[in-house]
Amino acid sequence: MAEPYASWIDHPLFQAVGSAADELGLPCYVVGGWVRDRLMNRKNSKDVDFVVVGDALAVAKVAAAALKAGKVAVYQNFGTAQFTWHGWQIEFVQARTESYRSESRKPTVQPGTLEDDQRRRDFSINAMAVGVHSAAWGELLDPFGGREDLEAKVLRTPLEPIETFSDDPLRILRGLRFASQLGFALDEATLEGMKTTADRLAILSPERIQTELLKILESPKPSVGLGLMYQCGAMEVLLPEVAALAGVDEVEGHLHKDNFWHTLEVVDNTAAQSENVWLRLAALLHDIGKPPTKKFMKGTGWTFHGHEFLGGKMAKKLFRRLSLPLDARMDYVVKLIQMSSRPIAVVSDSATDSAVRRLLFDAGEDIEDLMILCSSDITTKNPRKKSRYLANYDRVKAKMAEVEARDHLRNWQPPIDGSQLMSWFDLPPGPMVGQMKTAVREAILDGAIPNTFDDAKAYVTAWAAEHGIPLKS
Repeated sequence: MAEPYASWIDHPLFQAVGSAADELGLPCYVVGGWVRDRLMNRKNSKDVDFVVVGDALAVAKVAAAALKAGKVAVYQNFGTAQFTWHGWQIEFVQARTESYRSESRKPTVQPGTLEDDQRRRDFSINAMAVGVHSAAWGELLDPFGGREDLEAKVLRTPLEPIETFSDDPLRILRGLRFASQLGFALDEATLEGMKTTADRLAILSPERIQTELLKILESPKPSVGLGLMYQCGAMEVLLPEVAALAGVDEVEGHLHKDNFWHTLEVVDNTAAQSENVWLRLAALLHDIGKPPTKKFMKGTGWTFHGHEFLGGKMAKKLFRRLSLPLDARMDYVVKLIQMSSRPIAVVSDSATDSAVRRLLFDAGEDIEDLMILCSSDITTKNPRKKSRYLANYDRVKAKMAEVEARDHLRNWQPPIDGSQLMSWFDLPPGPMVGQMKTAVREAILDGAIPNTFDDAKAYVTAWAAEHGIPLKS
């Protein structure tokens, strides 16, 4: 009688791997996320892991030859092999047991049974296997209740949680990521195990941390993973700048809101409007400058002067600490943090067109993302306040559209350049050329002249005459 899961693996890849395993007389199973996703009726990835009870490298080589897949990458020390085939990423590993040293997450491995291999996995939902060799073709092996946990939408470890997370603390972050990606809850013992072992996260490499953090931010509702990160103590270890936002202070009856949970709302609001993970990261970090700048002033209340500028500097340090890219993506995040309060400054009727021009000029091509961040920052639960804030936001957009239509400051390029200035005034390259360009830019942003070539040339000619710089004869 055919097993109910045989139809899943009725495919040339699984048939070839099963035939290779039979030829070598070795049990072989597809395991982990591929099985989980099939049970969840999710779109199946082409990233497949096989466990072989025996020589996994030999099975990989025979299967690759049958599939005409080309070169097999072999990692003898780890007992693993990989190859690609028609877009599939295929990995083989020998069933094994693991033991860990306290100072490392790199295990000592020994050959083991299939159940040994399932036991060492992070969560029950990732510990299921389906046989591909003929003796177990299409048979689901689920010794830790992964199917039931899938139905209950619960994350639970195969072993005692403290053992699972202490052995490899990366599993803590994977759990937070799965909770965010799948919308699953952590069972109580699993969450407690994370709390107990959160200090072990210090042994992880920055690259591992940033990979999981970005995947959490890419999830449909990042606040799920980020909130659990805080609750289990991982946030304090990995993102202390964000953890410091938590808590409500009161002085003389004046409260300020808990900026941590507010921030998570901002991240979710941003995620609802954009899939850009760097914009979502900017939302997560946009208020990190508030705790160190927080002051209470009589008659004024709580102030956070300069928190945007300091927050940008703190974000740069965080990028370096987590080995995040120190390139245009970092500059983008820093820019959005440091400009996060700018749009609201142009709301009032007294705000000049010059302020709008400078906002457009400074934001450049990132103006839409800045406006998404600012609108996402509206988290009040008071309907009247929310309506008023959103109306203000619409006024900002209307002002920007009006000024942009007239002055064309998006991705602004100077109407005259340095080579023209040097030619007109017979100047060598140097500070004077830079001063002239700055004078023209400021005149345009202040609205003293239109953003055109002729007006800019007339202005800089008059400016040069005032500074004793004649036109070239």
